[in-house]
Amino acid sequence: MERFERALKLPNAQFKRIVGTTKAVFQKMLSVLQAAYDKLHEAGGKPPDLSVGDKLLVTFQYYREYRTMEHIGIDYNCSKSAVSRSVAWVEQTLSADGQFQLPGKAALQDGEIKEVAIDVTEHSINRPKEGQEEWYSGKKKTHKQDPNPCKHGHTHYLRCRSSTGKCS
Repeated sequence: MERFERALKLPNAQFKRIVGTTKAVFQKMLSVLQAAYDKLHEAGGKPPDLSVGDKLLVTFQYYREYRTMEHIGIDYNCSKSAVSRSVAWVEQTLSADGQFQLPGKAALQDGEIKEVAIDVTEHSINRPKEGQEEWYSGKKKTHKQDPNPCKHGHTHYLRCRSSTGKCS
């Protein structure tokens, strides 16, 4: 018995907690993937490392549990690259079908910005060929780009708060 068949035998609430979707949506996705797989392999070919249902289950595990492909491959007795190919195939097939696409950016934005997050850490950069002084952070062998340069050209970890035109 395949792993996805065992998962489908779970109660509805437990299935949704483990997989992340309802059985009805899972089975609809499975039917779309099976039809695409059958069409792709009409002439035959090498037997797959994972069945179509297991490929779908692997994709859900990869996105829901944040597990590495190597760990999933060990659980399913296949290679990391087989898991990667499976996840990519499931993504492409389901998005090409059109029933399971996420809304685009325009649908998610209502014109009003609710929150903004700004990363204010130093970022390592390659050593510049010219003008090294303005990028040098004072640390040995590192050049960093300061996230908060003030309008006066000085770089600070805190913003320039002076109204007199001088930085503090």
